[in-house]
Amino acid sequence: MSNSSFLRLSTFLLTGIPGLESGNLWLAIPFCCMYVISILGNSAILFVIEAERSLHESMYLFLRMLAIAELGVSLSTLPTVLSVLLFDSWEIRFVACFTQMFFIHCFSILDSGVLWAMAFECFMAIYNPLQYSSILTNPRIDVIGLGLTVRTISVLLPLPILLKKLSFCRSHMLAHSCLHPNLLQLPCADIKVNSMYGLFVILATFGLDLLSIILSYVMIIKTVLSISKEEYLKALNTCISHICAVLIHYIPMIGLSMVYRFGKPASPLIHVLMANIYLLAHPVLNPIIHSIKTKQICKGIHKLLTPRRR
Repeated sequence: MSNSSFLRLSTFLLTGIPGLESGNLWLAIPFCCMYVISILGNSAILFVIEAERSLHESMYLFLRMLAIAELGVSLSTLPTVLSVLLFDSWEIRFVACFTQMFFIHCFSILDSGVLWAMAFECFMAIYNPLQYSSILTNPRIDVIGLGLTVRTISVLLPLPILLKKLSFCRSHMLAHSCLHPNLLQLPCADIKVNSMYGLFVILATFGLDLLSIILSYVMIIKTVLSISKEEYLKALNTCISHICAVLIHYIPMIGLSMVYRFGKPASPLIHVLMANIYLLAHPVLNPIIHSIKTKQICKGIHKLLTPRRR
């Protein structure tokens, strides 16, 4: 590929999945299926919550925010993944790559923040059910969503600015969609500032959110241990879909971070697989989990798919 195309200094090259370039068209089939599930599933959740006035409660409003974040992650990665697999379009300009990186991380961090808000909502529903609806009112939920958005944008905005100041004189090959750890492997300049700021972003967002989620569940467990067994099981059942969402979000993210920090000798295929799991697992699985575990969402989607009788 590098012999047949002229690589301009203003572009990166996307390599797809190393060793499987000849099968890109076949690989496009499962990737397209996953994107269809993610986009249609999260869009269905958004539509059902917006259409059903009875679902305009705190739990479903947070779920709507989560669906928006999942859609953002999918739509941010969709253009480059399908352009490589379907159209053999390998080049991506620096500006487009930095923009994609910003939106991927932006929606991922927003996803993390919403998961923290949902953990707090679960705690309030169990700890103080009588005043729960009066505390988490719709205007306050809107303020929480706005605060998470402002936090995400303000923390991430310096990342592409710092990257633009670097000289990319090494290989311009990217293994997958533009991610900050991947881009930091390419400059020939000193990346200490960029690396330190990237670590700060992780700790200030994912780190604090995960710590808050853990503390919320410690308080939830402490609360449910003081109630009856029937109420205990009912309380845990309301949180199980959220626990699954947290696991499928943070486990791939931690795995990808470990691969980039300690797995440099590993095959590039491992990096690509971990990145794709991180970018596709939670957008695909979250609508499935919440549709199965949340009866109102399941009924709304069933009503949406069932043709109306005349």
